[in-house]
Amino acid sequence: MNILITGAAGHIGSYLMRELSSKIKKKNNLFFLDNFSSNKYNSLFNLNKKTKFFELDLSTCKLSEIPKCEIVIHLAAKTDAAQSSKYKKEFYTNNLPATKKIISYCKKHNALLLFASSTSVYGPQSNWVDENCSKKDLKPQSPYADIKLKEEKLISKKLKNFIVLRLGTIYGFSEGIRFHTAVNKFCYQSATDQPLSIWKSAYNQRRPYLSLFDLTRALAFIINNKIKTNTIYNILSNNYPVKDIVKCIKKINKKTKIKKVDHEIMNQLSYNVSNKKFCSLGFNFKSKLYKDIKFTLEKLKNIN
Repeated sequence: MNILITGAAGHIGSYLMRELSSKIKKKNNLFFLDNFSSNKYNSLFNLNKKTKFFELDLSTCKLSEIPKCEIVIHLAAKTDAAQSSKYKKEFYTNNLPATKKIISYCKKHNALLLFASSTSVYGPQSNWVDENCSKKDLKPQSPYADIKLKEEKLISKKLKNFIVLRLGTIYGFSEGIRFHTAVNKFCYQSATDQPLSIWKSAYNQRRPYLSLFDLTRALAFIINNKIKTNTIYNILSNNYPVKDIVKCIKKINKKTKIKKVDHEIMNQLSYNVSNKKFCSLGFNFKSKLYKDIKFTLEKLKNIN
């Protein structure tokens, strides 16, 4: 079985390059693709010798240049939701064409597409939300989230074999780690003796979060069990308020302080996302927030 992973040098992809293959029961060949627009060449150090890596740009490469695979995990995208308002055109001209190329690839090879969407498509919600949330009730607050919805629509329209995975905000250490999302950003700030920069309205607000450990297990679960396709699943470890993240960090680094700041999308209300649909398949999310934060801070302990 051949599996293709796009955006392989990024935060998620660099973790999957090292951890996914061992969790898949059937003998597999993993092919990884990235254009290095993020310059994360460090993601390639100390890879397993069986790893097959291709430096390709989805916006310019030919379909014939991409190895033939039965399953595609499509991660390639610009991912900083907070910055997407500032660089709106750049996000649209990068993310949408890349997904269109992957759709064409999957149609050509009759491949299953596992698409990394985001729980940010739900936007502010007064109640718990799940995959049955109607399209008119989805309230994306950033171009990044709006693009994810457009990509979901394209995929459901063009493909017959897909699963949309609405991922919670990713956290956890990997060789390609990024520090623009809450948990990882706070870990970096704490490790460098900076105050944690928290949006003024966000301290008690709840958001869905997903550890790299749980995501990798979820992807392997889907592949191993041939999960029903043409559907949407929320993939998240848990919903946490920012204060719980801060509490974990302060428990490890008691000197940590916080600083409340303004942000253009900070008016987003608290929201809780349900993962019951995916759990009903027999999957259990096992990540522990404190344990993952402690591991990341251990990796950063000598930075300052």
